[in-house]
Amino acid sequence: MERIAEQPLFGGAISCSLPTRFQTVSNIREEVFADASRDESVIVELLELKPEIPDEQSASWFLQDLASEQDALMEMESVSQLQPGDVPFLDPSIVKGVAVGKLKVSKSRQSADAANIVRIYMANLRLRSVKTDVLISVYEPLYISALSESAASGGSGFAVPAAVAGCSSALEVFQTILRTLKVHDWALFVN
Repeated sequence: MERIAEQPLFGGAISCSLPTRFQTVSNIREEVFADASRDESVIVELLELKPEIPDEQSASWFLQDLASEQDALMEMESVSQLQPGDVPFLDPSIVKGVAVGKLKVSKSRQSADAANIVRIYMANLRLRSVKTDVLISVYEPLYISALSESAASGGSGFAVPAAVAGCSSALEVFQTILRTLKVHDWALFVN
């Protein structure tokens, strides 16, 4: 079993658990963790609440927006609402949506022939009381182009399944984050 440890986010105001193979590469309004050997990443972002987006469509809206921002082709695989037990440390009344999609996307604006195929698991937690949309995204490479800059560290072709590599799958990482996500200091959200 892979080693998992609690990670402080945003100066310890929030925390969740992640496999220790993910290393932080964070900045101010987002926390980013990456496993360079598998080209997987986890991103937690705090965004100003977009009240004009209907709750039941928010996760899919944010995933489509991400695809558009990255000039990626996207296939939406599923959209659902999480149950209170899926994110047990947050108020059950908070809207918690999930969207999962496959993107064909190039890194760092590389050319289209360097595009990778990546599955993204995205949760949107709508913290209306503090006017914040929390986005949690887990990126799972499915296919790495030989022309992609990612090929240098992890190789090209179809990704080695997590079970074969001896690590948690991206879905398991995503579920662990949601199950362990805690807000320790709500002052983080005060403007």
